[in-house]
Amino acid sequence: MPAPEFPPFEAPQRILMGPGPSDVHPRVLAAMARPTVGHLDPAFVGLMDEVKQLLQYAMRTQNQLTFPISAPGSAGMEACLVNLVEPGDGVVVCRNGVFGGRMRSIVERCGGRVIPVDDAWGAPVDPGKVEDALKANPDAKLVAFVHAETSTGALSDAKALAELAHAHGCLVVVDAVTSLGGVPLEVDAWGLDAVYSGSQKCLSCAPGLSPVSFSQRVIERVQARSTPVQSWFLDLGLVMGYWGGGAKRAYHHTAPVNAIYGLHEALRMLAEEGLEAAWARHRHHHQALAAGLEAIGLPLRVAAEHRLPQLNVVELPEGFDEAAARRRLLADYGLEVGGGLGDLAGKVWRIGLMGSACSRRNVLACLAAVDDVMRGALDGAGQGRGVAAALATYG
Repeated sequence: MPAPEFPPFEAPQRILMGPGPSDVHPRVLAAMARPTVGHLDPAFVGLMDEVKQLLQYAMRTQNQLTFPISAPGSAGMEACLVNLVEPGDGVVVCRNGVFGGRMRSIVERCGGRVIPVDDAWGAPVDPGKVEDALKANPDAKLVAFVHAETSTGALSDAKALAELAHAHGCLVVVDAVTSLGGVPLEVDAWGLDAVYSGSQKCLSCAPGLSPVSFSQRVIERVQARSTPVQSWFLDLGLVMGYWGGGAKRAYHHTAPVNAIYGLHEALRMLAEEGLEAAWARHRHHHQALAAGLEAIGLPLRVAAEHRLPQLNVVELPEGFDEAAARRRLLADYGLEVGGGLGDLAGKVWRIGLMGSACSRRNVLACLAAVDDVMRGALDGAGQGRGVAAALATYG
């Protein structure tokens, strides 16, 4: 059988304004191209300590067990749950979109007893419903919820939900995949126990890493388990030997060295900008984008007080061929936006403003492109109203 022959892959230039990945900053790409060293090399061990400190800054925590899992955010979700759920454990799982549903599936695979708390897609998690579930299930061990629901663009009140959970003796598992770096996330101040995120959203890093942080309460719960953790690779009892700290590291797996170079640079950039400034930048450009989309005739699905600035979900006209329009955006403008998932498939677009992609240039380019492809579908399209509204917002 002859060897296959292919030309080198030439990646097209895109403006990534979907639900992720976001545009990777040139500084991050350059960092990833540095020479590879061994994953136990003293130089890399020093870099690991810096990554931990930078993640502690980004997550606002002093948790010693704060590090990137060598896999995407879905593995971070699984790591949090497989370590904390034992067979028969009651787990309150909040579902207001796709990713709460994934949490439920993992809990079930761990043999946990799911206590569902459901809210409408586009609404935040209702603390009142969570409190009712906790009162009805006093033996519950965990409360799991999505802080920033990527499928709907809704932001839930993590502080209030954590306070409720702790008042009923539960630990808290929080999906912060889309929130980290884009909106306030206060791991210590809010008492969040197990938090996972992703490298490819507001950090503007390449996909493939999942920053996580675990409180001392989590470590104690894991050490007190009566059954083995379901996953060998994600067992915190083993991972702690590699990421736990200090110069002496126990071999666990071969870390993705160059990907961690990139995360280190992305976190350095976040620290240079400052967390509060990054949050403000996402809010500032979101306001301009939202004004422009509404001027074209594309209302945002989520109520203003619960919107994610970095993930804007817009309602589309009934019967509109959204997939064909997204193909046009990609072919004519090199612009990627996301379609709907689950219950929202075919009904919405998800327009991301994350990390490096969150800029005035991208807001105006996106509005001009969307204005064009919506001609004929909306009375307000094709007249430049979106760009004009955004410019008025910018002042």
